[in-house]
Amino acid sequence: MKEKFSKVKVAVVQAAPVLFNLNATLEKVCKLISEAANQGAQLILFPEAFIPAYPRGLTFGNVIGDRSPEGRKVWQRYWENSIDIPGSTTEILSEAVKGSKVYLAIGVIERDTQFSRGTLYCTLLYFGPDGKILGKHRKIKPTAAERLIWGEGDGSTLTVIDTDIAKIGGLICWENYMPLARMAMYGKGVEIYLAPTADHRDRWQATMQHIALEGRCYVLGCNQFVTKDMYPLDLEELDKLENQPEIMCRGGSVIISPSGHVLAGPLYDKEGILYANLDLSKVIQSKLDFDVVGHYARPDIFQLIINEEPRFPVEKKK
Repeated sequence: MKEKFSKVKVAVVQAAPVLFNLNATLEKVCKLISEAANQGAQLILFPEAFIPAYPRGLTFGNVIGDRSPEGRKVWQRYWENSIDIPGSTTEILSEAVKGSKVYLAIGVIERDTQFSRGTLYCTLLYFGPDGKILGKHRKIKPTAAERLIWGEGDGSTLTVIDTDIAKIGGLICWENYMPLARMAMYGKGVEIYLAPTADHRDRWQATMQHIALEGRCYVLGCNQFVTKDMYPLDLEELDKLENQPEIMCRGGSVIISPSGHVLAGPLYDKEGILYANLDLSKVIQSKLDFDVVGHYARPDIFQLIINEEPRFPVEKKK
């Protein structure tokens, strides 16, 4: 039987949320979904921590050995504008997705709803065109000071979703520097690899191209464009931003083919939406000479074992 390969139009949204304002950010997200869908996009990607913010430049009052009352208030505000999965926010996103009939992947800050509700996770959340939540990926290793505000995900959310357009999955920001995490994605057959990030350095582009060539997959890199004046004026710790540049995150969103060619972007120093038409037959063609989990693997020498069991701090004895 002859295989039929998908052709899919994707959109990568480079924008900023309305920082620390959940309702206003949701309104902006819904408008951007509609805009991208009206341009024919079937899959739309938003950046890391888009809801409610990537809190660049803030300390949350943390120094080694001490925390401040002001920092705890910033934390509470961040927590209050983060989301439950599922919850009222995901219902709004679901309606927007269903109305536009698109796949959506969006970076959110997720509240723990199973235990104390005190922990936040940096999460990539997936929706299908019918509005249903298809899955999520919790960042397994927050980077540097991110560890002060986000918990660690486990292997149960190393997610690749088999959809009617492609196998879609990905990792968040510097997880993409973790070779074994990337190998987990390749081993699950990812064809459209999503890389929402907060890294706006020029050299991040090399990582995006490397992943495309290594995984023989399309790579969608997605970042925010954020300026200092976007922070709310009544935010505690606003003074911590005094020495920050006016452009706090310049973007760098990009779309790359399985052969490492840049199809759109990188986009810097402004908001915008990148579009590209992806031909999934190119994924197969690219594996003629390199397949990292196929004929170029050496399982007689190297093997990756993944623990995909969810890890709970409290379990009831059966």
